[in-house]
Amino acid sequence: MTPASQRIHQSGDVVDDRYQVDSFIDEGGMQQVYRCRDSTLDRDVALKFPKNKSASARFRRSCILSAQINHPNVAKTLDYFEFQGREYLIEELIAGENMHALLERYDRLDPFLVAHLAHHLAKGLAASHRAGVLHRDLKPSNAIVALEPWPEIVKITDFGIAKMADEELTAAIEFGIEKSITTSATLVGALPYMSPELINSPGTAELKSDVWSIGAVMYEMLSGTKPFGIGLAAVGKIVSGNSPPKPACFGASQQFGAHLDELWSIVEACLQFDPSGRPSADELVRRCDDLCYSSCVRRIGTISSFQFSAYGFIAPDDGLSNVFFHKDSYYGASPRVGQRVSFACFSSGTAAPRAIPVLPFRESKT
Repeated sequence: MTPASQRIHQSGDVVDDRYQVDSFIDEGGMQQVYRCRDSTLDRDVALKFPKNKSASARFRRSCILSAQINHPNVAKTLDYFEFQGREYLIEELIAGENMHALLERYDRLDPFLVAHLAHHLAKGLAASHRAGVLHRDLKPSNAIVALEPWPEIVKITDFGIAKMADEELTAAIEFGIEKSITTSATLVGALPYMSPELINSPGTAELKSDVWSIGAVMYEMLSGTKPFGIGLAAVGKIVSGNSPPKPACFGASQQFGAHLDELWSIVEACLQFDPSGRPSADELVRRCDDLCYSSCVRRIGTISSFQFSAYGFIAPDDGLSNVFFHKDSYYGASPRVGQRVSFACFSSGTAAPRAIPVLPFRESKT
């Protein structure tokens, strides 16, 4: 995180006589992001700009392309302008967090949640591909989801930054990936999701390179690990043509087995070494359309009891009545009293409502 003293803007700054900076939101290898108030239209927006000033022309072209995409699963590009020698992108402000933050809270996601997130990512990607726009840098930190308890909103973002990331990756690979991997934040973050053709032939991004990235993201959601690892070691595994191993957790629960198998078949299709063997984004949407999964709104609570190693109750944070769950609906290791969980809840007539799935939060290591 950039220290406050090194941030380009501070609270109260006014950019282009229109956008008043409210607060710093986040940063990545290529950009800083601020929450601003658009005084002309009286709305909050996200203000972004590249750290790399030499990339201004590419940044402008990419912003123009991304503005052509109009879809609920893609963050809207609202404005582009130059101010005091710096290029700025204005996007809709999404009340949420990046998907990377969501993944950090769990060891892995249950198949219903994976299906929901992947389905919406595929829809957003398909819309961009129909507009002729490649993302090039699709990864969890470039997708915004609504805050828990249920990430109903899923939006792909940073199309304007992705072209610059592609240029930096090309230069880094040509210069020497082994040296660059320790100096480029963009390269370190993008490598686990890069297609083999991008590594083998820098600058050859094609539509199905984005599909590979969705497959890599799905693998991480399902397993809690990146399919080919991280750092320099990932490069050799990605370009080897060998598929990543099927996560061991897939055989742990009969309750979710069929759903996991369906998702795994999609991951395998997306991670085909030859781009021609991968589905298009539209085909990926159709495959996700066929998935049977619950999109019931989740709640958050604490396991208050667990008896006979078979069933227990969850005390919801919202203060409503306790919710029954069976161990087969628990998507993790053995449940324990005091465990924080996210869960979907269904009525069971006159008995206590029932939870499925029950997804445990990652245990604190402190």
